[in-house]
Amino acid sequence: MKELRYINKYFSKYKWRIIAGLLITVLSKILALKVPQIIRNSLNVVEDYQNGIVTNLEEVKHQLLINVLLIIGVALVAGFFTFLMRQTIIVTSRLIEFDLKNEIYQQYQRLSLNFYKKNRTGDLMNRISEDVSKVRMYVGPAIMYSMNIIVLFAVGFTQMISVDVKLTMYTLIPFPLLSICIFILSKVIHKRSTIVQQYLSKLTTFNQEFFSGINVVKSYGIEASIIKDFDEIADKSKDKNIHLHQANALFFPLMILLIGISNLLVVYIGGQQYINGEIQIGTIIEFMLYVNILTWPVAVVGWVTSMVQQAEASQLRINEFLQQVPEIQNTNNQPTELEGNVTFKDVTFTYDDTNITALKNINFSVKAGETMAILGNTGSGKSTIIELISRLYDTKEGTIFLDNIPIKEANLNDVRNQIGFVPQDPFLFSDTIGNNIKFGKEDATEEEIISAAKNAVVHDNIIDFANGYQTILGERGVTLSGGQKQRVSIARAIIKNPKILIFDDCLSAVDTETEEKILSNLEKVSKNKTTFIISHRVSSAKNADKIIVLDDGKIIQQGTHNQLITENGYYKDLYDQQLLEKEI
Repeated sequence: MKELRYINKYFSKYKWRIIAGLLITVLSKILALKVPQIIRNSLNVVEDYQNGIVTNLEEVKHQLLINVLLIIGVALVAGFFTFLMRQTIIVTSRLIEFDLKNEIYQQYQRLSLNFYKKNRTGDLMNRISEDVSKVRMYVGPAIMYSMNIIVLFAVGFTQMISVDVKLTMYTLIPFPLLSICIFILSKVIHKRSTIVQQYLSKLTTFNQEFFSGINVVKSYGIEASIIKDFDEIADKSKDKNIHLHQANALFFPLMILLIGISNLLVVYIGGQQYINGEIQIGTIIEFMLYVNILTWPVAVVGWVTSMVQQAEASQLRINEFLQQVPEIQNTNNQPTELEGNVTFKDVTFTYDDTNITALKNINFSVKAGETMAILGNTGSGKSTIIELISRLYDTKEGTIFLDNIPIKEANLNDVRNQIGFVPQDPFLFSDTIGNNIKFGKEDATEEEIISAAKNAVVHDNIIDFANGYQTILGERGVTLSGGQKQRVSIARAIIKNPKILIFDDCLSAVDTETEEKILSNLEKVSKNKTTFIISHRVSSAKNADKIIVLDDGKIIQQGTHNQLITENGYYKDLYDQQLLEKEI
């Protein structure tokens, strides 16, 4: 259970709730164990009357009536305490589940972009849902039933020993065998539980990718192939689950067998003692009631063991992510106010996952309020520059300065809050169009939303929808066209009113006329803001204060539009080509 030690901090947080729950558990079980004693007394009174020890029939009836009322009263009070026990302990387990999910979610937000390249979304979701649910079963039902077992055995056996030591010892004979079986089976269950959770993650990941790429699946007509792949994973998952439950299934028959043996021993040994006059008939019935009261706790030992082992396996998977140290660390908690100056000095960057060196000794400087355009072929390193400015990655060679401060020494949250980023592949949430734009500024007014949409030249498209800005988008903004998604994403960045604006090839899906309108608006909006524009079109770059051209991670040209069109090279060739296309 070493992995489950991580949960101990939550036990400390909710200790008073747990202590109260445990005290209530003790009281409820002590009361429940009073019933066999009352029944023993009732039977002994009847036996004494039959044997002539007690001769007053009315006294016997009165005693039996009192005992019946006591049994009813004890059952009601014990039931009420059991209700309180479940309310206390199970509710606490839900609170711990809530806290653990929040902790994992916050860790997911802290982890760097590199982490998400190495891990699949389905697996991440499974760990925060299914694995946490398994852990909740440990902190709730497993603890509650474990406490029930301890109290019932402690109080029950104490009472049994006080009544008859010999009969108690015979009753205990099956329990060492039970302990050995539990020890062996718990190891098997732990191993198989881990495998089951791994296959559940594979299933979740497969389905998540399938639903996300449903348009590709249908357009290629490969439904049959996908179904075949899913069936293979599902069959393996089914086999692993059956394998696990085969081990779990051994517990209950084994428990019932051992309890049956205990009952037989009570009847046989107790019967002999009764014949020899050592005990009364009420004692035999009391012991049989004790054994049967202990049947459920003994039977549930297997279930509790299974829950603990599954929780251990799940917490191990959770800890793998919780113990990961984010690659991007905020080293400065003091506020950082940016002016917008950006400098790259001898920056070289290599991606860990592919080992590709995307940037090689990059040097440039952009002053606050200036616009820089970055051009180059696919894979030349354009987007990498933007990711480094947003500090989605940290470079190991060279230094990036923001206002003459190394970017690693600036407050990470303030840096990102003062950057408006429009990615190459815009992501929109399954929410209203208005709320997607407001994502850049939560307290934005309706006028600000409309103004941002107009600057992004998407307002006319939005009002054509039946519900306008209240139109609910499908997953990842599937309701909109590619160009509309890009323009809504631009509106989201504009409304933020940041110090640094970044447009990563975000006009690729719009026509030339719309592009010119957007660029004209952006020129006004980006005034006094440092702006980076990544593009494959000269039209997007020609008004920039500075232009750099990348090739294979190196700067091969830099200057203004007027300078570069007079030099032989990539920029002039691109300009001539696009000018010819426009004329045609």
